[in-house]
Amino acid sequence: MAARQVVGGVAAVEYFVRPKSVAIIGFSSKPSSPGRNMLANLTLNGYAADIHLVGRSGGEADGRPILTEIDELPEGVELAIFCLPAAGVAEAMAACARRKVKAAIVFASGFAEMGERDKQDELAQIAAEGGIALLGPNCLGYTNFVDGLHVGFVSGIKIQRMQAGTDPALAIISHSGGLMSHIRMGLEQRDLPVGYTISTGNEAGVGLHDFVDFLAQDPLTKTIIVYVEEVRDPQAFLAAARRARDAGKPVLMMHPGRSAKAQEATMSHTGALAGDHAAMRAIVGRNGILFVDSIDELIDAAEILARFPQAPTKGTGIVTFSGAFCAIAHDFCDEIGLDLPPLSPASEATLRAALPAFTTPRNPLDLTTQPVWQPDLMRIGPKALLDDPNIGSMVISITLGTPVQGMNYLNALLQALEGNTKPVVFSILGDRSPLAPEFVAKAREHRVIISRSAERSLRAVRRVTEYGRTLAQNEAKAPAQAFSGLPAFSAGPQPEWLGKQAMRAIGVSVPDGALARSADDAMETAKRIGFPVAMKAQAAALAHKTEAGGVLLNIADEDAARHAFATLEANVARAQPGLALDGVLVEKMSSKGLELLVGARRDPRWGPVLLIGLGGTLIEAIGDVRLLPPDLPEAEIASEFRKLKTARLLEGFRGAPAVDVEAAAAVAAKIGALMLSEAAIEEIDVNPLMAHPRGQGVTALDALIVTRKD
Repeated sequence: MAARQVVGGVAAVEYFVRPKSVAIIGFSSKPSSPGRNMLANLTLNGYAADIHLVGRSGGEADGRPILTEIDELPEGVELAIFCLPAAGVAEAMAACARRKVKAAIVFASGFAEMGERDKQDELAQIAAEGGIALLGPNCLGYTNFVDGLHVGFVSGIKIQRMQAGTDPALAIISHSGGLMSHIRMGLEQRDLPVGYTISTGNEAGVGLHDFVDFLAQDPLTKTIIVYVEEVRDPQAFLAAARRARDAGKPVLMMHPGRSAKAQEATMSHTGALAGDHAAMRAIVGRNGILFVDSIDELIDAAEILARFPQAPTKGTGIVTFSGAFCAIAHDFCDEIGLDLPPLSPASEATLRAALPAFTTPRNPLDLTTQPVWQPDLMRIGPKALLDDPNIGSMVISITLGTPVQGMNYLNALLQALEGNTKPVVFSILGDRSPLAPEFVAKAREHRVIISRSAERSLRAVRRVTEYGRTLAQNEAKAPAQAFSGLPAFSAGPQPEWLGKQAMRAIGVSVPDGALARSADDAMETAKRIGFPVAMKAQAAALAHKTEAGGVLLNIADEDAARHAFATLEANVARAQPGLALDGVLVEKMSSKGLELLVGARRDPRWGPVLLIGLGGTLIEAIGDVRLLPPDLPEAEIASEFRKLKTARLLEGFRGAPAVDVEAAAAVAAKIGALMLSEAAIEEIDVNPLMAHPRGQGVTALDALIVTRKD
């Protein structure tokens, strides 16, 4: 099938959310039928523009004539709503194209999500060739709470429009209609208005990026929530998300698929083609998207950013009435990677002067039970932490006691929050114990974030802090680096000697040595660089040198070097008969160290990603790796090395010296820059990268580069 141009963009989305005329295709007068429910959704919510009905039975409904053919519609209807089974959709779409319909939504399932991708592609092509913006198929619908438009077929309901003068609104884009409703209800229970809920279905036409672009320009929307099971156009989505970020609108994203079973579930749900979840996650985070792992994190982080748009870059402060909770918080925050910074000397002095002598000014701050008799401590303690330059956010975790005590604490806290812009979450312990109605009312009046789980609060704060740090890194992003002196690559895998030439060109240390074309060359090279040496057979088609007997180590003298050359040729000839070698790479044996892995690959959809981890033969057994964006700063890469499960080995273990992590991070940064500058490179694998003791650098002992096969 020929390539098609999808009809989309912000103008197309306008046809869906604010249509000036509507046609319901496949209308039936039968009560509770999809068409009848759709008509009720329009009329109950005061849709005042033209509504056209098309159904085979003809007649009329609510005083409106029912046309029997789509060709009877006037030209240029802005939105056609298909209430048809899958079998009739393609023919109806072709008829809509004849009548120059602007946009169409298809509710019906039975397309790619059921393995019928050809049927979906045919539908999409008909729409594109007819100039129709297509939403769906397999789409539950959407709601515009700003103007009062509900496009859905399940039931006829009157929706609650957003009230003028309410808080800035959130918008939800979701592949799942059910989850979309859950998120909306969760947000609205927190007094956070939702302006739009959009189910995009299989996205055969208009897609995720079109709606993000629309919402980025919408004056009422301030936060965008995305639940997707496949990002079908990653580069368009990333570009739209960057535009939203530049407009000051955070994009929060949840995407299942970390496990094989989750990938299978998304395939059956929306016809998603399971991609590399780890690669996607690394790239979206670097592009300023707040990525979460759970529904709780999604809702909690959205509330924090809606109330406090300036995401923090520094760690959190904790205020509690419990010494036990201080210990628990240290353990939990260490586990999730949320730092609890020490207080500044000025903050310690302020607190020491105001707190009882038996309390200690530190973070977490335990006010003990003293606030029962001295409620003003709930002003003094939180304000000191919020004023501290080391603190980027605050979580308060206490029990309220009596209703009077609870109001006293809240009133004191509100004084501390005057003029504050740092995120604050008031986590009230006691699980489901009831809160006094007057307490809840006052907290809502002053937009105080109330939580009943300290762990949920801390997880959400951690996500928001990571997001703030990513935005700060993006602002300081260095310009793309270009390299000179790179060797000419052929298509496909490159031999190691050529990969090492590339490593030298970008400033990565490799062992001293050269490619020998004969036994005499090998002997002379070994004499020049000094024994002992390593000798490796070289050919692009020799994928596994060790298994083929193509690697010999610790060659001690000239005779051994001459003999090794012949041995390598014979070993490879037995393993891969007829393979012509480029020669034998003769290199100085490296000093001992810790074997690491630094690599990169070009994901076909998301682009380049870095990979770091423990190297050598253990990489396959342990799989201790981390995927990173290719332009991450060296300092951040070093931090990621220290997050490996085997990170204790980096700092010295059982008498071994600590290794040069910063040098390894510098190599990773160079490899990331090479991937960004050379579009023909598909994969780079430096394994092992020998990390020497701290201050002594690293050496690339092997280097595989794979280029695109045109």
